[in-house]
Amino acid sequence: MAHNVKQIRIGKHDFGIIGLTEAIEAMTGDYKDAGDEAIAEALVQKLSKDNYIPSNVRDNYKQAFLREYKKHLNLPMTESEEDAEDLVVTVVGPGCTYCDNLGLTVMSALSELNMAARVEHVRDPKEIGRMGIMGTPAILINKDVKWVGSVPTKTQIMEWLKPFQKK
Repeated sequence: MAHNVKQIRIGKHDFGIIGLTEAIEAMTGDYKDAGDEAIAEALVQKLSKDNYIPSNVRDNYKQAFLREYKKHLNLPMTESEEDAEDLVVTVVGPGCTYCDNLGLTVMSALSELNMAARVEHVRDPKEIGRMGIMGTPAILINKDVKWVGSVPTKTQIMEWLKPFQKK
């Protein structure tokens, strides 16, 4: 059975994890009343079969897997799980010319504002559907939908980003 690869943040780096979505979906019923530690441990056990998880950073992987589990099921997260201090700009679209142009425009706006941000690109149609996005390309800033259906101007993107500039 082929597994999808999902990019997630573990610590300060992004990693591709094989079978994460499938593992989460397989666990949803059995672990609905389980505690965070049990869920995280079960995910590490399942995912270590197809992914290398170094023992010295195992706890970091557990935290990241638990965060993805909660995001996938729309469960409440603690502030540290949400990475509240990080600016995350998400470009949503299947990888068409418009979606790719939106990604480039976001990078250009960030550069012009001299801002650091994690820029993600969600291309998987199932994931886009789970997000409730009904048109592409779309742009989200810290999970807040800013634009859907076309490429906004760089000026508009910069206006959305300015409130996140560090003083």
